[in-house]
Amino acid sequence: MVSDVHGNARDLARAGDGADALVCLGDLILFLDYADHSRGILPGLFGAENTRRIVELRTARRFAEARELGARLWAGVDGDRAAVIADAVRAQYAELFAAFPTPTYATYGNVDMPPLWPEFAREGITVLDGQRTEIGGLVFGFVGGGLRMAAPPPAAGSARTGGTPVPYEIGEEEYAAKVEALGEVDVLCSHIPPDVPELLYDTVARRFERGSRALLDAIRRTRPRYALFGHVHQPLARRMRIGATECVNVGHFARTGRPWVLEW
Repeated sequence: MVSDVHGNARDLARAGDGADALVCLGDLILFLDYADHSRGILPGLFGAENTRRIVELRTARRFAEARELGARLWAGVDGDRAAVIADAVRAQYAELFAAFPTPTYATYGNVDMPPLWPEFAREGITVLDGQRTEIGGLVFGFVGGGLRMAAPPPAAGSARTGGTPVPYEIGEEEYAAKVEALGEVDVLCSHIPPDVPELLYDTVARRFERGSRALLDAIRRTRPRYALFGHVHQPLARRMRIGATECVNVGHFARTGRPWVLEW
């Protein structure tokens, strides 16, 4: 079980060793690496030094300056912005999907681009979103993507994302409909956590990420054995019980390179 792969194809190729299947909870793409400013799509376009400056401005919450810098940098890029990003994402997907073992069951993260996945999902890689499947006698349900912030979603290259688009953040009603479509499952798999403060607070970024009330309601109502997710890279709490359900953040795979193992 992995989440938040963010370009770590090397370790992804070994993540399924010894397991009956690999489950991936999304965020395959790396737009920028806060620890290494030479890695990712943004430094590939703008250079490591400009990427470092974007990170500094965002970390200091100087978002207007980050927006201005992003606009200047994009102005120097030839071609349509969306097409340039899509081409860079395709290059990463080609490497990452090739690293997936078979069988793999995967759903989208909030920085993935779902329309591109059919180009790379070969036989043995099952993509699920608002859908369920049986693995080893247990019913797994998958809900991909993230939730929009309270304000309207920013355009690609906005200050909030440090120059990166947010391809798959959706509204609460649409997200809740996907959760509802699953019904009762043994293992509830999502990219974002249920709406519990301890699971949402990132201790390094020092902010709360968005979680889903619909996921929390489904956990309380249907009582799955496990609720598994990622999204929050350095959570205040990596696991907790909600009634009969063990809730687990399966980890920031890009940094650790280690899968979380579910045994039953």
